[in-house]
Amino acid sequence: MAHARLEIYDTTLRDGAQQEGISLTVSDKLRIASLLDQLGVAYIEGGWPGANPKDSEFFKRARSELNLGTSTLTAFSSTRRPRGVVDGDLQMLNVLEADTEVVCIVGKAWDYHVREALRTDLEDGIAMVADSVAYLVRHGRRVFFDAEHFFDGYAANPEFSLAVLRAALEEGAERLVLCDTNGGRLVTQVTDTVLQVQDALPEAELGVHFHNDAGCAVASSLAAAALGVRQVQGCINGYGERTGNADLSTILPDLVLKMGVPVLDPARLETLSPIAHHIAEIVNISLDPHSPYVGTSAFTHKAGLHTSALARRPDAYEHQNPALVGNRTRMVVSELSGKATILSKAKDLGVELSDHQAIEVLDEIKHMEHRGYHFEAADGSFELMLRRATGWTHDYFELESFRVFTERRGGEATLAEATVKLTIRGERIITTGEGNGPVNALDHALRGALILHFPELAVLRLTNYRVRVLDATESTAATVRVFIEMSDGVSAWGSIGVHTNVIEASWEALEDGIVLGLLRAGA
Repeated sequence: MAHARLEIYDTTLRDGAQQEGISLTVSDKLRIASLLDQLGVAYIEGGWPGANPKDSEFFKRARSELNLGTSTLTAFSSTRRPRGVVDGDLQMLNVLEADTEVVCIVGKAWDYHVREALRTDLEDGIAMVADSVAYLVRHGRRVFFDAEHFFDGYAANPEFSLAVLRAALEEGAERLVLCDTNGGRLVTQVTDTVLQVQDALPEAELGVHFHNDAGCAVASSLAAAALGVRQVQGCINGYGERTGNADLSTILPDLVLKMGVPVLDPARLETLSPIAHHIAEIVNISLDPHSPYVGTSAFTHKAGLHTSALARRPDAYEHQNPALVGNRTRMVVSELSGKATILSKAKDLGVELSDHQAIEVLDEIKHMEHRGYHFEAADGSFELMLRRATGWTHDYFELESFRVFTERRGGEATLAEATVKLTIRGERIITTGEGNGPVNALDHALRGALILHFPELAVLRLTNYRVRVLDATESTAATVRVFIEMSDGVSAWGSIGVHTNVIEASWEALEDGIVLGLLRAGA
């Protein structure tokens, strides 16, 4: 049975930051710590003081800049050095200087690592742990002990691994954290080991720390929680070295919503998705849209059968109410959609559509997707399709023609130039635009023609442009799909174009994007 006072220990700022591609500034770390405190985790591991100037500065600034309301900041370090003395040990001095209430120290719990990595004997390996815990307790710190490589070490030499835990416990460590440092243990192996440690040390408050190399980190964390461990460690969004750490973005809602363990109150759990995405922006790595609970696709439905059922019963194809984790249900449009999806999307957009019109739209989508269109992300083009189905047409402008050419003279940079001829409110307008590429030039020319009549256009920005070749076997004659994303600073929308000519496909997507922008701006 899960521990009634189970606590969550977040190590995103230390273990998570070891992920390839992540490089956090001190300001980044302070912002993330504030978000984790807002989420409500019990402990935030800030880093390893003394390991690098950044972590030392973080703890110094944290004292004056972090105002944690729910979380306790902890510092991380290792035990004293092999065959050394704890008094005067630089790592001990650095972690004391961090001035945190709680210190988490790591020590070897696998005899193989003591002999081969530390190159000392097993007695000294145990003494390193005992000396370090006792020293920190004497200096008024609460101590958590991370038993590194515990599961592998226990499988090889359980007597030594348990002796390491006993040494930490007897000297005053409040938590004994069993670590699967290599991440290779399966759930059944974890369960067996935790049960044996509980039998051997019934008075100990255990914790667990899993890496995801075998894909079992979340499942192992939940299994250990069900066995009654006191602490679960992990990282938001599963960040971490190699394949990452146990993903707290999944563990937290599983504990609260599935297992009934109140590690967060409901109001804080509702901030999970926005906080997960906010932290992803800070670390500058896009959050996997298919991440459980917090991904943008976590509650997204595409099949017509699903969306039809969801229109009547929201729980028909969703295992949980997405609002409980700050997410939402989405229905994307494709050739797999049904009439219910079209009607639901039309209602959301304020477009009155009959059943017959919805069926016509659905048929059009199926034919267009067969030609290479893809409306899941092109919500702007889809909205215009819905409006056209009701008989609506825009009268912002009428295209007479456009022309694009590129020129390179000698070693000079290539210049692109576009000319568009439009009729706007009865007036024939010809404008030319230059750009670093043909689509950029075409965008400038179109905006130049429209801006005098539609000043609303000034706030529209082209924020994304992508081209995909749909049939590479056709080589340079292949059909291409162009996706454009635009934003007015408040919302964003996508538009799409498909053609064998990339400029024509780009114009189609560009026109849809600007038309929808003008429509939403009330032009």
